[in-house]
Amino acid sequence: MSHPKAILEAFGFYWNPVEVSFPVMADPDTRRAIWRAKKFFAEIIHDITVLEGNPFTVPEIQTLLEGITVGGHKVSEAQQVLNQKESLLALFNSIEREIFDLTPEIALKLQSIAARGEALEEGVFRSGKVSISGTDYLPPFGIDLRQSFESMAVQAKRIENLFERAMAVFLFVARMQCFWDGNKRTGRLLMNGLLLQSGQDLITIPSSRQLEFNQKMLRFYESAEATEMMAFLSQCQICSKFE
Repeated sequence: MSHPKAILEAFGFYWNPVEVSFPVMADPDTRRAIWRAKKFFAEIIHDITVLEGNPFTVPEIQTLLEGITVGGHKVSEAQQVLNQKESLLALFNSIEREIFDLTPEIALKLQSIAARGEALEEGVFRSGKVSISGTDYLPPFGIDLRQSFESMAVQAKRIENLFERAMAVFLFVARMQCFWDGNKRTGRLLMNGLLLQSGQDLITIPSSRQLEFNQKMLRFYESAEATEMMAFLSQCQICSKFE
């Protein structure tokens, strides 16, 4: 069963929720969900940075997180790892303080950390043209992206299934390219903020499935059809590491 037109128009793409086996809601426990995320902190950061072409391995990330310099890497690569650490901690902190919400201000704050030193401008919505490598799809230009984000956030509340809502938010930020850089990273933070806030384990794209993720995302960009991506993301909840 499809969603109302207003929801699909706000997101800018469509999907068929009936064809997706979304994760089952666990008993809500935000403290447990954040603890479990921290248990695999280095692995989660590796999952993020490997998608950006960063060569840091999990052991090297763990060493860097312990405050020890790792040789053989560019300063920018090490900084990118540390940025993901800080953005995740900022997310956890906002949830623990009960101030996380799907607002432009929260999104911009997280983006400014996750993409620090990489974006043309940090902590602002994109105001110029961009392209996405590997696809002819061109993100919207000449519209008020803050307003688009706010409209999306309003309609997101109408999506009853938490996982579906969170995934749709991630895919919106990635496809709209709301920011100059760090869109997928920021979108994942917002997706996981919604999940952790409701006491559910976060979603992380395993580094072993990088190629599959990239291929499916390119098809999503081109088609504006998100069913395949939601099905993929439904297989990536971190709770599988505890089974």
